[in-house]
Amino acid sequence: MELLTTLGRTLGFSFAAGLNLYATVAILGLASRFGWVHLPAQFHVFDNNWVIGIAIACYVVEFVADKVPWVDTAWDAVHTIVRPLGGAFIAVTTLGDASPGAQAAAALLGGGVAAASHLTKASTRVAANTSPEPFSNWGLSLLEDVLVLALSALTLALPVVALVVAAGLLGLIALFSMAIVRAFRRRFGRAQRGGGGGQLPTVNASV
Repeated sequence: MELLTTLGRTLGFSFAAGLNLYATVAILGLASRFGWVHLPAQFHVFDNNWVIGIAIACYVVEFVADKVPWVDTAWDAVHTIVRPLGGAFIAVTTLGDASPGAQAAAALLGGGVAAASHLTKASTRVAANTSPEPFSNWGLSLLEDVLVLALSALTLALPVVALVVAAGLLGLIALFSMAIVRAFRRRFGRAQRGGGGGQLPTVNASV
């Protein structure tokens, strides 16, 4: 059961960090500071005035930037490295005192999960920004904020349930990615077939 709890915290917080690292860190810090739930001692690393203050300040900046078309894409591009690294750090912290091999495995898992959710968020935003109206962008941003808060709260209270939810979300991302790849291959195949049939017949011009 302890393994499932640790794995649930790893996947839940890492997935949330891929969407919004600063909100996730702020929630962890506030939960540890005010004792919202009982957390292992290693989570006290987030219980620091500087950590909590910087996380909240950066979340406010991201909350605004995330609502502006194309500014959100630039912000996501900057965080393509930051969010996976944050997810890896949270995963290692969740593991606590462990062997270097286990910490490396946790870092890879947490970074990979955060990268998956981040890339899905970023690519969805690029598609939404092609629309001339800003409302779809605002809706997606608010939906992501709610998802981060809900998943973080669920991971704090019921990490095993969060494990199932995070695994389900990763499965949806995998299916979504496969559908995009298949659509791209079909379109690329049609383009190649169409290009191959455009040759003109040879005309014998001899008299």
